[in-house]
Amino acid sequence: MEMENHSEASQFLLLGLSEDPELQPVLFGLFLSMYLLTVLGNLIIILAITSDPHLHTPMYFFLSNLSFVDICFISSSIPKMLVNIQAHSKAISYSGCLTQVYFLMLFCAMDDLLLTLMAYDRFVAICHPLNYMVIMNPQFCALLVLMSWVSTSCISMTLIFLMMQATFSIGTEIPHFFCELAQVLKVASSDTFITSIFVYVATALLGVFPVTGILFSYFQIVSSLMRMSSTPNRYKAFSTCGSHLCMVFLFYGAGLGVYVSSAMTQSSQSKMMASVMYTVVTPMLNPFIYSLRNKDVKGALGRLLSRATSCPSWSTVL
Repeated sequence: MEMENHSEASQFLLLGLSEDPELQPVLFGLFLSMYLLTVLGNLIIILAITSDPHLHTPMYFFLSNLSFVDICFISSSIPKMLVNIQAHSKAISYSGCLTQVYFLMLFCAMDDLLLTLMAYDRFVAICHPLNYMVIMNPQFCALLVLMSWVSTSCISMTLIFLMMQATFSIGTEIPHFFCELAQVLKVASSDTFITSIFVYVATALLGVFPVTGILFSYFQIVSSLMRMSSTPNRYKAFSTCGSHLCMVFLFYGAGLGVYVSSAMTQSSQSKMMASVMYTVVTPMLNPFIYSLRNKDVKGALGRLLSRATSCPSWSTVL
């Protein structure tokens, strides 16, 4: 059998969520709506944070970065899926597939690290309130985000370099609607042992350690709150963590669903539906979680809407 691994002519076939022709218009409309809603919702959050001085704090700096990453995350997979449905095609080039793997891993890892940074911010705010502005100064926050980008970019690039050493059969079928890392490795024709080992190491660095950091932060937060004598102050302090906790549960719950579905069933349909949760549903719901559960964000959105509606309309001067 003829093998290709670096040829520009080689391509994969993404089988998609369903091969039923009658379902394609429904899937196109559904995912287009979800994509536009995600982009619009996260853009509004970014605009509200950048335009309102009340939200120029470390927590909302991290949130604006998270919204930007969520836009990039969903844009790494859904537009190609929509194009393939519209063009009645399943093809994705070899380079396009590896590009998808790179960006999906990059933005997924950035989501993970930003949620960890937000947990650290809440830990400092509640456990060390007097030193909060000294510790979480703008330069330090920017450095944390920059280090996150650099580390995730290096790890993702190393992964792609290892995957470029693999060989694939021409016309290889991927039972997914995007180039999901595990599925791509599974259909490789050559040995991917080294790449798989690196994936486990990267998962520990970008998954296990951040989760440990989040758990440690909230353990310290709960311990600090239990020592507070005033119940209203305790409730007020912990209420600032509510939106972040919802996002953490949603993100890791979706990720756990993908892992469990992969381990418990061989059904590609079940795995794809679980993947929809963390690649589409989670980025779509994040801005709604923060806008509905956070008074500061709701206030900023209200002021943004008020300014937008009070702007004078353009008129044609005759």
